[in-house]
Amino acid sequence: PDRPPFTLRARLLTPLPDGSTRWEPDGLIEVDASGHITFAGAAADRTLADSAMDLRPLVLMPGLIDAHVHIPQIPVAGLGAGMDLLAWLERYVFPQERNFDVRAAERLAPKVYRAMAAVGTTTFAGYGAIWADSLDACFQSAEEHGIRAILGKVMMDRITYDEQTPSEDLLDKTLKESAELCERWHGAADGRLRYAFTPRFAVACSSDMLRESASLADHYGATWQTHLSEDRREIETVAGHFPEATHYLDVYDRAGGLGKKALLAHSIHLSDVEIERLVDTDSAVAHCPVSNMFISSGVMPLARYRKAGIRVGLGSDVAGAPELSIFTQMRDGFYQHNSRSTLADGDRPVADPLEWIRLGTLGGAQALGLDDAIGSLERGKEADLIVVDAEMGAPPDATAATDVKEVASRMIFRERPGMVRGAWVRGRRLEMETDT
Repeated sequence: PDRPPFTLRARLLTPLPDGSTRWEPDGLIEVDASGHITFAGAAADRTLADSAMDLRPLVLMPGLIDAHVHIPQIPVAGLGAGMDLLAWLERYVFPQERNFDVRAAERLAPKVYRAMAAVGTTTFAGYGAIWADSLDACFQSAEEHGIRAILGKVMMDRITYDEQTPSEDLLDKTLKESAELCERWHGAADGRLRYAFTPRFAVACSSDMLRESASLADHYGATWQTHLSEDRREIETVAGHFPEATHYLDVYDRAGGLGKKALLAHSIHLSDVEIERLVDTDSAVAHCPVSNMFISSGVMPLARYRKAGIRVGLGSDVAGAPELSIFTQMRDGFYQHNSRSTLADGDRPVADPLEWIRLGTLGGAQALGLDDAIGSLERGKEADLIVVDAEMGAPPDATAATDVKEVASRMIFRERPGMVRGAWVRGRRLEMETDT
């Protein structure tokens, strides 16, 4: 179905807010005309309507959530393997973003959103470039496509690739443009689109930029997103720029950026004090395991953060990582953290495939402050969902997996092009594309 209302019968897999997972080998989802779920459970508990579409043995699950992605960087994905962060930015990212004008955004953004839907992503938190008109075009494309988006114009004034604006005007210009974009797009499409004030990171931003952007985010009730402690050289550079700060996170704390609306990407190399402060302020983290390996940044102590109570979602961080799939983040994150657990100081491994499914769905919704609406398939929530062929790669005569962990494992470790058969946001089917 392309539009609600509709009823789908399939195998049903969803995390639940109490920490459990609901698994119905014969499940049913009913979606009303407004795009909300009115029933999610066993098919045996309902009288089936003639209009119900039977998709068994496909699996219905919540749409995946990408908590950190850079829209302009898609064309340079996969380049610069093994370079350190700051060198990689100078060599590949800044030149790519410099050329991401409105025409480039109009060409690329629709294709990116279709590619996201093709790998099961129905919601993302994204960075644009520094150009206001290109970010506006990214929003327009998201409005038309139907994907759920939190987007922000990148803000930079200490270092920048804006060669047209006098340095003394950079701060006021980017604050003004960001506020105007927020007023235009925050809450658009009945709340499906939201704005994020997006200072790139402390290396590229003055204390005034960080403070004023945080103030604007607070004023508008918008997200405040940036990068934190991704790379050792980055951390040393920040310490040199902000000698008054006791640690990297303190730079953002002094700016007023921390809190429930804060989304901090990477956050790999944090001290005990920083971890405690993230918990105290209820700030969220976007974990990008593939990117962290690709740029040789390090391995986040994920189990430690989750045990402390930090809200954590998964991010692709394209182009820091070479591909958009959140299933890939689950797979490589599993490998990464299982390996970490073998070290003398290693964390407890995050080994359960159902926990990785949770991180990519409800965990992401919690990190973005959207778990009241999406992230799980429950009555009253909006119908952001995907249908997945979990049997791809199994022998033709194999019996469909019935154990929920086996089903989750097949999706994570046997991911294939075309595995995601459909994606919906608020019950509206998203157009999909696999060629990026």
